Amino acid sequence: MAAVFRLAALSLASLATGCATPGSSDPATRTVILESRSGSNVTGTLQLRDSAAGLHIQGEVRGLQPNSEHGFHIHETGDCSAADAASAGGHFNPGGAPHGHAGSDPHHAGDMPNIHAGADGVAKVNQVVVGVTLAAGANSVAARALIVHRDPDDYRSQPAGNAGPRIACGVIPAR
Repeated sequence: MAAVFRLAALSLASLATGCATPGSSDPATRTVILESRSGSNVTGTLQLRDSAAGLHIQGEVRGLQPNSEHGFHIHETGDCSAADAASAGGHFNPGGAPHGHAGSDPHHAGDMPNIHAGADGVAKVNQVVVGVTLAAGANSVAARALIVHRDPDDYRSQPAGNAGPRIACGVIPAR
């Protein structure tokens, strides 16, 4: 009888939480794990979700030089296998635009503002990228890569902003 009661309680708990199970995550949110590249010690975890304003990226990047700026981009290919992350290809650019600063035209769809590391070498990321989505379609960033560069993006140099080596790379899950 006690086992039946526990089973009924678990069933009711599942219904109350939308049938979620412990450890499950929101299917509309994707987690990107940044791994070190180009001999760096840079790592991080970022959460991506679509919002009414655009693609919201939030999380932390660790192991950066204290008080420094770093280029941060969405790259074309979801492949971080190369030691220097060159396997991720160039910036995501479905419109064929020149490189520039997000929020002004022209710019690649994958161009984003630089991230800033504090005195502890941690960059707290909280950005909204307009014009891209996790949903299927030409502007989808699913199965692409997020890259952190050693240097800041100058937003002028072509084709990628002169941001230096790729020091961290993570694949945006397709689902």
